[in-house]
Amino acid sequence: MKKLKISLFFALFIFVLTACGTDSSDGGTDNSDSADSGSEFNLIEDGKLTFAASGEFKPFSYMEGGEMVGYDIAVAEAIAEKLGLEAVQQKAKFSGIVTGVKQGRYDIAVASHTITDKRLKQVNFSEPYYYSGPVIYTRPDSDIQSADNLKDKEISVSRGSTYVDMASKYTDNIPQVDSDVVALQSLAKGHHDAVITDSITGQTAIDNGLEIENRGQLGVSEQAVAVAKENEKLLDAVNEALNELKESGKLAELAREWVGVDITQKPEELK
Repeated sequence: MKKLKISLFFALFIFVLTACGTDSSDGGTDNSDSADSGSEFNLIEDGKLTFAASGEFKPFSYMEGGEMVGYDIAVAEAIAEKLGLEAVQQKAKFSGIVTGVKQGRYDIAVASHTITDKRLKQVNFSEPYYYSGPVIYTRPDSDIQSADNLKDKEISVSRGSTYVDMASKYTDNIPQVDSDVVALQSLAKGHHDAVITDSITGQTAIDNGLEIENRGQLGVSEQAVAVAKENEKLLDAVNEALNELKESGKLAELAREWVGVDITQKPEELK
């Protein structure tokens, strides 16, 4: 009888230890899942990084097989991977993307936004993930040779872009369209006198057979990730991810893959 009692005691003791061990293990898994979900970033959906891009700005974001691809998309996905999150893309009109981030419809925007004082009133921006610059494009037979010839001309630009203000320095005749590519295509077909857009987008259009010409660069710009102002933890995490991507050479690799050249280094004139 005594042996039976001892055996029962040890059996009960082992059962309790096993139960405690199981609880501890489950608790650890729950904590890990919570940490990986990105809940500290106040995301639209835990475990997912919802980002916006236009899908109309080749080679930065454009449609292929029902999905957006391009340099912007690749950068967004690389950031999400660094944060341990699933990247979820949302295609949106460029002119409404910053407002969408501000209103919480997207966690971030990786959409080739130039950092400007006007946009900084609505959202915060990360460190730049590439550098570019606005260029004047015309048809080959145009008499516009430089910015000096833009006065009172019809200059088409992408709606909501920084090029609207830039064009307004030369004219009040500024047709705005949904994307830079649409503006360049319209220009090549004989509409408008000129288009102001990003140098890489213009050169890509030329490489793809569009009959337009570069008539001078108007400056250099910094493109960055837009994040809601109240989400400073996410901004810090995005900056950390971008720094790691730069230091590892991955960011430059993505630029060469999608754009053809490394556009991740700050030009000398901005240093």
